[in-house]
Amino acid sequence: MSDPDSLPDVTPPKSKPDPEHPKPFNTDDIDEEEEDDDDENDVEYDDEDAKGEVFGEPNRPKPHSREAQFRLEKLKMDSLLQRLQSGPVSVRVHDVIIKGNTKTKDHVIEAETEVLNNVGSMQELLKASQIVNLRLQALEIFDSVKITLDSGPPELPGTANVIIEVVETASPLSGQIGAYTKAEARSSTVEGSLKYKNFFGYGDLWDGSLAYGYDHSAELSAGVFLPKFKGLVTPVSARAYLLSQDWLKFSSYKERSMGLSLGLFSTPYHDLAYNLAWRTLTDPSQMSSRSIRRQLGHNLLSSLKYTFKFDRRNSTMRPTWGYAFVSTTQIGGLAPDSRSLRFLRQEFDLRYVVPLGFYHAALNFGVSGGVVFPWGNGFSSRPSSLPERFFLGGNISPVCALGGPTALWGFKTRGLGPTEPKRQVNNESADPSGVDFLGGDLAVTALADLSFDLPFRWFREKGIHAHVFACAGNVAKLTENEYRNISVQKFVESLRSSVGVGLVVPTSLFRMELNYCYILKKLDHDRAKTGVWLTFSAAS
Repeated sequence: MSDPDSLPDVTPPKSKPDPEHPKPFNTDDIDEEEEDDDDENDVEYDDEDAKGEVFGEPNRPKPHSREAQFRLEKLKMDSLLQRLQSGPVSVRVHDVIIKGNTKTKDHVIEAETEVLNNVGSMQELLKASQIVNLRLQALEIFDSVKITLDSGPPELPGTANVIIEVVETASPLSGQIGAYTKAEARSSTVEGSLKYKNFFGYGDLWDGSLAYGYDHSAELSAGVFLPKFKGLVTPVSARAYLLSQDWLKFSSYKERSMGLSLGLFSTPYHDLAYNLAWRTLTDPSQMSSRSIRRQLGHNLLSSLKYTFKFDRRNSTMRPTWGYAFVSTTQIGGLAPDSRSLRFLRQEFDLRYVVPLGFYHAALNFGVSGGVVFPWGNGFSSRPSSLPERFFLGGNISPVCALGGPTALWGFKTRGLGPTEPKRQVNNESADPSGVDFLGGDLAVTALADLSFDLPFRWFREKGIHAHVFACAGNVAKLTENEYRNISVQKFVESLRSSVGVGLVVPTSLFRMELNYCYILKKLDHDRAKTGVWLTFSAAS
């Protein structure tokens, strides 16, 4: 893969490089050749005695030795670079020539080169070429991408041709397997996937995946991704899935879903997706609370989900400067079926990182919130859908959990919020104090995390650092007319909170934390503990 920050190679006008001597300033990604007619950089040759005016110097005979020719080429290159640094060099793109694509359709590549049509100078052309190079590599269907900037036709001075040479992947089939910890999982999962690239030549990526958790959760899915090409404004995707999740330990139910997800619109900041799923909630234990039993059975999920996201932090694993914001809006009930879940769900997450200027220290602030509410006739007296509610806690770091209220240090998965006693059964082994965590319709979390380097060179070289943290959060019920019994004062007074200190080991795949957490406040049925916690978190 190329280095996007490297300076592309530029061959001076009308130069003829020696095939035995590589051109200077060459890179593996982009080579440029420029021709400016009738200016001080031109080298003119005639049939009898080739002479030229080299970058404003007096005319001299053409050197015959290879060393002299190389010195002349270097002199012209240095002068051209000085011109590029001194000010804009006017140029426009005459043609884009694509080579090497035996299977990939031309318009797939052309869709990623639209930025070249708007350049007006050599500086802009170099930058646009780097962007095109990165975009083509991001398609994951080429082993290498090389872009050459050549002079345009002699009759069109001030123009350039862009030559794109690609090498299509020699191994379209790939696979991977790994162990991961997800945001709402109580334990790790083992996941395997297979991917086939460019099956039809449209840059299409086909993949299938299987995930199995130690908590008996499982997911089987298959999907396709189509990049932006002729007729499509943005990339689109589709995925069919079968999902099974076990929440018996926390809320006395199992969830099974079979559905289809369609990515309708996707840009760096905006994402729009449609979800259609047939969902079933069951209770094999037959010990669920009354509120859980009312939710058991079949229902249809037909929802539209819009996400706005921008992340200006320098790192998702250890941010030391920048800010980020995510807002997600979801509306359910878009199918004319009585079993269709009708709800409105809104989440937001804001992060701001302040660098402190010593020991690579930074103070990370975050606040997130979410609300869900049913809509339709009598919505205020109806309960919200159980899977759409907010559950806080889990074996993850709030620093990495960007997207909405999910985690609190020191609290277990689904470890706080409204509860209800389980059904009493005539079983001596049953826990008489057992409760179901019901989740909430309103959730708010806040965090402050101070990270800093340790005074040991080996730790700094490995990226291992320390942090001191504090967090707070709460979940409340609003539906079934419960909003009448809640106030800001009551909500704040029931905030759960914790503080702690720990050691952080960031890697390219996950962030591991070894923390000591001290619980400042919890309620009777909350599942939290003061002590040592080991967490593994992937970037959101």
